[in-house]
Amino acid sequence: MKIINTSPYPLPRYETPGSAGMDLRANISEPITLAPLERSLIPTGLFMELSEGYEAQIRPRSGLAIKRGLTMLNSPGTIDSDYRGEIKCIVVNLSNEPQTIEPGERIAQMVIARYEQIVWKEVSELNDSVRGTGGFGSTS
Repeated sequence: MKIINTSPYPLPRYETPGSAGMDLRANISEPITLAPLERSLIPTGLFMELSEGYEAQIRPRSGLAIKRGLTMLNSPGTIDSDYRGEIKCIVVNLSNEPQTIEPGERIAQMVIARYEQIVWKEVSELNDSVRGTGGFGSTS
């Protein structure tokens, strides 16, 4: 996959052989402090060209979520294969205290995934299934 990195930080990479996601870093020149429930669009300095049939999913980092209450809104965020703009992360502070994001801090993770597009076939009824129309909590 093609990528342009305008930040001073290394390219995202898999930290372990079993990692599904790559960490994204805050490409900011000064720390940003988020008050409780405040959100901010944090740039990464990364631009990419995904192959058709792939998407990038932007997800929270579990350590930031549990330790500091920082997470991603619109999660998982989807970056489509035809998007060419900068990857930015919508960070929100769900803690009760101000939280500061430092330049270069790992703020999110990105998972690259295959997808398929479908064509709808409009019908007047659907086939039965074991679950049927049972919704929320129906299988517990």
